[in-house]
Amino acid sequence: MAKLPILMYHHVTVKEGKGLTISTKNLEKQFKYLSDNDYRTYHFKELQELKILPNAKNIVITFDDGYVSQLELALPLLKKYKLKATFFVPLDFLGKTDSWNTSLLEIMTSDQLKLIDPKIVELGFHSFYHKKYTDLSNAEIEADTRRCLEFVSENELNFSPVLAYPFGKFPKEKRSNEIFKKNLSQNGIQFGARIGNRINHFPFKKPFEIERIDVKGEFSMLKFRQKIRFGKIF
Repeated sequence: MAKLPILMYHHVTVKEGKGLTISTKNLEKQFKYLSDNDYRTYHFKELQELKILPNAKNIVITFDDGYVSQLELALPLLKKYKLKATFFVPLDFLGKTDSWNTSLLEIMTSDQLKLIDPKIVELGFHSFYHKKYTDLSNAEIEADTRRCLEFVSENELNFSPVLAYPFGKFPKEKRSNEIFKKNLSQNGIQFGARIGNRINHFPFKKPFEIERIDVKGEFSMLKFRQKIRFGKIF
């Protein structure tokens, strides 16, 4: 089984980054490292069709929350270094701001999403209302998922069958977890992404508990290299 680290980014800024915000300077250093070291990037829709990955350096790049900064600052860097990424979008907030976080950062509009080259960026679900699934019943989670699917159809958006859980939260109690995963599968969702900060192996043993590495704005290049090699560092 091939190792498959999955990176998780959020807001991008031209200023100094910290926490969930990364500077374009650091992001470019990281992307250049991946490119220079022959990492191959994937979209989840590609992984859906694969049974094995080549014995090479493989990685998935993801961005949460659909910020305009990802369109304006991250996308040009993805193009420059010939990398692919997945943008996870909370659909009720298109054209608004991130009220669950700063209430200041702008979220892309539906029209902006349509302008993104799907060969570079695939779009994935990040729920509709961006609420913690641990605060919702399974029926409420399913209703949220169905609203996502309806919205994408109504607005003629091209989304892949992958969902990143808001705040990385999902039901963990055995019976609730079983219902949760069954509902996602019945609604066409093939992959579910949490946080976890560990390296995945592909094919995924738990496709609805895919772990991602939370890339912080203050990471040094040394720490970045360690994280994509080892995952969680104690």
